[in-house]
Amino acid sequence: MSPDGAVSAIASSADARTHTQPAVSAAEWLGDLWRYRELFFFLAWRDVKIRYRQTVLGVAWAILQPFLTMLFFVVLFGRIVKVPTDGIPNPLFYYSALAPWLYFAGTLTLCGNSLVGNSSLITKVYFPRMILPASTAVAGLIDLGISTLVLVGMLVYYGIAPTWKLLLWPVLVVLLVAIAVAFGMLLSALNVQYRDVKYVVPFLLQLWLFATPIIYPKSIIPARYAWLVMLNPLSGLIEAFRAIWVPLRPIEWHTLGLSAAIIVIALSLSALYFSRAEEIFSDVV
Repeated sequence: MSPDGAVSAIASSADARTHTQPAVSAAEWLGDLWRYRELFFFLAWRDVKIRYRQTVLGVAWAILQPFLTMLFFVVLFGRIVKVPTDGIPNPLFYYSALAPWLYFAGTLTLCGNSLVGNSSLITKVYFPRMILPASTAVAGLIDLGISTLVLVGMLVYYGIAPTWKLLLWPVLVVLLVAIAVAFGMLLSALNVQYRDVKYVVPFLLQLWLFATPIIYPKSIIPARYAWLVMLNPLSGLIEAFRAIWVPLRPIEWHTLGLSAAIIVIALSLSALYFSRAEEIFSDVV
């Protein structure tokens, strides 16, 4: 059976509402996710297999991409431009931010095309459409987990003892998935009606990269512009990802708390827009 056929069979076997009755509340969304949990994990596993199909290096790309990008940043920004890193070794400074950023950027790109790319499924059978961008975000966690192993090796190389802050890693990952799903749902819904989205996303990510303290530390930003950085929900999140790997670097709880609040608001608004647009997906996809 083809992947599309398997998805159709799983979706059809669930006790679902009709296509004209999408979820409109948080309780219904959670209920749909539980009812279609088998479909959710099947789609996530399908995305993982598709990602590495007919590749020579396979999952090694999960390490090579952030590692090679880190080397480029170390040479260009660390050695040539000499951007300060607040006393953190250059490789650790860049890689600790690149690992979550590359997950977010890759997930956002794939989520934006998740509905259009699965148009044949959407027009065949009803299932909660938000499963498509959400399963894409979950599938990317394998790459994030593999790339994070390099950070463990860096701690050993630099003789840095891990601290209790590493216990926050799963919490930060949940927030990272939440922001990826929030903007992924929004972009995927917009992409159904406006195909310009696929051109906007790469440009948006380029701007977002420079607006987030990945290449530079937040400490070099003038105080009068600090509030702009804090409004970027990835800023507090990326800074926290960096802080958990460096014992002497404190976690800025107020910045992380603000980022978490913005992420929750963004997820709620995105889910609201997605649920309203869901009624027309099968007609215009």
